[in-house]
Amino acid sequence: MLDISLQTRIGDFEIKAAFQAEAGITALFGPSGAGKTSLVNMLAGLERPARGRIVVWDQVLFDSEQGIDLSPEQRRLGYVFQESRLFPHMTVAGNLSYGRALVPKGVALVDYDAVVDLLALRPLLVRRPKTLSGGERQRVAIGRAILAAPRLLLMDEPLANLDAPRRAEILPFIEKLRREFDISIVYVSHNMDEIVRLADQLIVMADGAIAAQGPVDEITARLDLRHLTGRWDAGAVLSTTVAEQDDVDKLTRLSFQGGDLWLPQLDLGLGSPLRIRVHARDVSLALAPPEQVSVLNVFTGEVIEVGADDGPQVDVLIDIGTPLWARITKRSQRELNIMPGRKVHAMIKAMAVDRSGLS
Repeated sequence: MLDISLQTRIGDFEIKAAFQAEAGITALFGPSGAGKTSLVNMLAGLERPARGRIVVWDQVLFDSEQGIDLSPEQRRLGYVFQESRLFPHMTVAGNLSYGRALVPKGVALVDYDAVVDLLALRPLLVRRPKTLSGGERQRVAIGRAILAAPRLLLMDEPLANLDAPRRAEILPFIEKLRREFDISIVYVSHNMDEIVRLADQLIVMADGAIAAQGPVDEITARLDLRHLTGRWDAGAVLSTTVAEQDDVDKLTRLSFQGGDLWLPQLDLGLGSPLRIRVHARDVSLALAPPEQVSVLNVFTGEVIEVGADDGPQVDVLIDIGTPLWARITKRSQRELNIMPGRKVHAMIKAMAVDRSGLS
């Protein structure tokens, strides 16, 4: 879907990045100043790299050696910024129609009513941007970008300026975009919860270069990337399926490669796919099978790796059929002799699973 190899210098900052991405949602993640926005702007044609190549769906958008540099309009990439950038003199309907007017001749139009209904915009059509909430404005901006029939949608921290309730409002709409319109997205964010919920692939940037790339669950399981992905919020990403609804105890059983996980009941049908995040700080370890404990979720596994930390705690990577992180004290590590190859029992409280990471 996307093949990028770019090099440029912005002042004293050098960007040298190369990666490929399949169809789906690809997240660009990294600390502020890593070069994420500059990379997306070069992809969009808003900035020109010194050298390199950009290919989207086999269409060459930029090639410094061949002298190819399509204008932003010719690239047909939708762009949703941190700020909605709506036209203040137009109504919501006018802003949406502007997006549709950008569709080149011969390119199939996106169903206007389908976009309006999916983004719940119909009650807003006659209003102007200044009367909308931040979340409503971003929904309109997304709709305008989709109606331009882009071959790829770029989203640069689209939720960064929204409070938690508004972010929670927008996330389901972004999920639906991928399913309903079969559009691939490059999603820039420094919020790991958003990435866990939305992304299929994760590209980690640092100092203008690609530090790592791959499936979200694999990248988040790497101990060597903790300094980039965030140590305090570090955790395993589990891809699960709803296997049972216990209406008596109000619990949901999720099935995944490591076994079954019980959570407080979720309003999802049997068979629904669900990606969850389990923080390392919420996983405890035991050498013997725990007995007479209140914890519902206990998994047998083997220690793969133990992090090297200067502080009082240490991160432990365990294979339970899928990678799982635990954060324990160095005293516990020493007394339990936790080392690679050690058989352990990992315990996860049902209430500890990060519900904001559910998708």
